[in-house]
Amino acid sequence: MEAYEVLRDLAIIIFAAKFFAVMARKCKAPQVVGQIVAGLLIGPCVLGWVAPSDFITQMAEIGVVLLMFEVGLETDLKELIKTGPIALLIACAGVFVPLVLGALLYMGFYGVAPWGSEEFFKAVFIGTIMTATSVSITVAALQELGKIKSKVGTAIVSAAIIDDVIGIIVLTFVIGFKSPDSHPGMVVLKTIIFFLVAVVGGFIVFKVFLALDKRYPHTRRIPIVAMAFCFALSYVAEKYFGIADITGAYIAGIVLCNLSDNTYIERKVDVSSYMLFGPLFFASIGLKTNFDAMDSTLFIFCICFVIVALLSKIIGCGLAAKLCRYTFSDSVKIGVGMMTRGEVALIVAQKGLAADLLTSDYFMAVILLILFSSIATPIILKFLYNREDNSSLNRKGA
Repeated sequence: MEAYEVLRDLAIIIFAAKFFAVMARKCKAPQVVGQIVAGLLIGPCVLGWVAPSDFITQMAEIGVVLLMFEVGLETDLKELIKTGPIALLIACAGVFVPLVLGALLYMGFYGVAPWGSEEFFKAVFIGTIMTATSVSITVAALQELGKIKSKVGTAIVSAAIIDDVIGIIVLTFVIGFKSPDSHPGMVVLKTIIFFLVAVVGGFIVFKVFLALDKRYPHTRRIPIVAMAFCFALSYVAEKYFGIADITGAYIAGIVLCNLSDNTYIERKVDVSSYMLFGPLFFASIGLKTNFDAMDSTLFIFCICFVIVALLSKIIGCGLAAKLCRYTFSDSVKIGVGMMTRGEVALIVAQKGLAADLLTSDYFMAVILLILFSSIATPIILKFLYNREDNSSLNRKGA
């Protein structure tokens, strides 16, 4: 490929991704779905205008890292610490149940795999994809209903934060154990050492940034150094600890999330991510999605994947909430509120593709999950709250 053809590909991807993102928003669907559809249409599957290339893959990888850095920056660390055992229990159940049911689903279709085999880790990875929660759609629905500060709303938001942390840790272990040269004890040891280094090093880096923040408040050098720190920690995580680079990016965001200039850093990083790297990542998912291998078995698997992913969150989080003495109605709302999936599920799937734990055929299942969960969650939540309000009015009338 000639160097200048890259510019043509970038122009097509960015324009198509933006156009279909706007169309998706008008249809009340997540913008990421529109960007994925753009990749499907302009890629080899349909029009063939843009082909996957090493350049697009590398740019998409930067997009993944920046997206996870932003997720870390958006984390409320103080809220995370004070959420307490209730949110922790809901989050753990919201990870464990989808992880187990997702693995069982894969084995139900493709056979039970022996412990430690490649097929076993593929099955576990399908479950890992199901663990990711993205509550942005839920938060918007709760805000519209005026319930964001309610007991249920607080539980959902708090549990979702912890859910992301646990999901990243699970991803780290699954990818680490998958390597044929890995030893379970060494994987655990490396992971523990990484998080210890991240805590100690993160504290030092945070103090350095505090000093920079006081001396140069709201200057562009702060987000520039922050991005350098993000890329450095991502590299160290992957290179020296065998941990996914997105884990390093996420930790880098958490380290800086309590700076007074946190929102300023996030805003500046978002410019690069929103305009170029983010659309490239989501469009690249569409470019890589392959329909050639789509047969009746894979199609049925995709449908079952969506159903199991939705129900497993409702069951896991709902049961945990009931154990924490929430009412049955509130427990169902918490389960429904936690079932939305978004960009984190795609990021996890992308890491699975890179680690040979997933083939591009299965991206369609993840795309369908994001689409259905994003549409269904607000509708079901509104129905549950309206039914409860109507019941209350009927009781008062009686």
